[in-house]
Amino acid sequence: MTSDQTHSSAHENDLGGRFPLYDPASFSGSAKTLYDHAISTIVPEAHKAGFTAMLDDGRMIGPFNPMFASPDIATAMLGLQKAESGNTALGPATRQVVILSTGAVWRAPYELYAHTAEARMVGLSSETIEALIRGEPPPELGEADLTAQRFTLALVGRRQVEDDVFEATRRAFGEKGIFDMIILAGCYQIICSLLNALAITAPQDRGDGRL
Repeated sequence: MTSDQTHSSAHENDLGGRFPLYDPASFSGSAKTLYDHAISTIVPEAHKAGFTAMLDDGRMIGPFNPMFASPDIATAMLGLQKAESGNTALGPATRQVVILSTGAVWRAPYELYAHTAEARMVGLSSETIEALIRGEPPPELGEADLTAQRFTLALVGRRQVEDDVFEATRRAFGEKGIFDMIILAGCYQIICSLLNALAITAPQDRGDGRL
């Protein structure tokens, strides 16, 4: 094995953080069902956006790997995320503003890595993404999305939303939009807490959905 191969193998072994990377050959029952779902949905979506969710040997990485420790609960959580993304009043760019603003508070490397790719795909510029990750208002962002950023940083960072921020958000997105924003931020707080508690890192990838 060359030194480059040794380094790559060592890096792959670090991607599970405090959990092992689970071998899909060992899956049965609900874990196998969850894995098949990931192969048909999560991996192609990651490929399309340009981030890695699965290694070449089929092992999942990021927040997806630890889901196999409790596949029934993980499946229910993914169901909530699917319901959110399929029924939200928020546009694609606004959703990424909320997700990256949540990541700005939690500093979870994989979440910021994956949603930098997702944000680029929906048209946010590199400068805008970098400002969102720093928790700063991007000059290029429209007023509604700046309001979404302020709301998310208040909710996630300070755990309180001031009256003026709330009313500005209601004017921009309505009551359904506020509810949807809270659920979206909550979903990604779960993801970020999982990533941070397990010390899961971001990969060094080739940008095609696999490492």
